[in-house]
Amino acid sequence: MKGVKRSVYISGILIIVGVLIGLIAFMRLYNKPHTDVNASDADHTLAAKTLLEAFKTDENNANKLYLDKIIQVEGEIRDISAADGNSIITLGVEGSEESIICNMYPTENKKALGLHKGQQIRIKGICTGFLLDVILVRAVISD
Repeated sequence: MKGVKRSVYISGILIIVGVLIGLIAFMRLYNKPHTDVNASDADHTLAAKTLLEAFKTDENNANKLYLDKIIQVEGEIRDISAADGNSIITLGVEGSEESIICNMYPTENKKALGLHKGQQIRIKGICTGFLLDVILVRAVISD
């Protein structure tokens, strides 16, 4: 009977230690600071058309290359809008219904006011994937 109590006791301690390690790991990831896109170099620099074609032809490969990476894209502004007080710049490619939706970082709102449709621009942001459009988040206007 002593051996059973001891193994239950050891199992209980191991479970508690495992839960504590998991909790510490979760808190470290949860509180991890965001990547400063403005201060970071782009992992990939390409034209809007090239990025869209990559996702349209082979989404799995494009995800491997671009997902969660900092992408700098050059293209033509199709639309400028706002949601929740932040600018959204949509880059389009002639002859394509798909686009690149750039959810701009809040500090970029003033710069976005000076832009217009049809203008060529370079935007750097983190690629979060392809739904019907390619999505970039925490995007900034590149000079």
